Amino acid sequence: MEGDRPHLSSDPTTPYLRKAPTPPGHEDADTAVIAVVITLVFLTLLTVLVVIGVYLYRNQGSYLTYEQPEPDATPREEPPAKDKEEYFI
Repeated sequence: MEGDRPHLSSDPTTPYLRKAPTPPGHEDADTAVIAVVITLVFLTLLTVLVVIGVYLYRNQGSYLTYEQPEPDATPREEPPAKDKEEYFI
């Protein structure tokens, strides 16, 4: 039974699975590129939000109606009902 199991080594034999050697300092360049891309995306989103905010502020508009105003604009005060009180639970 022990002879049926293939030998597993820590070093893969397929050349596509091996880690490609990178020149020294290349990892720092990758980190810088990722940081620049994230910063540009953040600044783009911030700019879009500012442009939308300015557009909405300038184009508020007003709501105009052509209805006749009510002759009695003061609110009607009703006397408080003392005969029956309802309690909602």
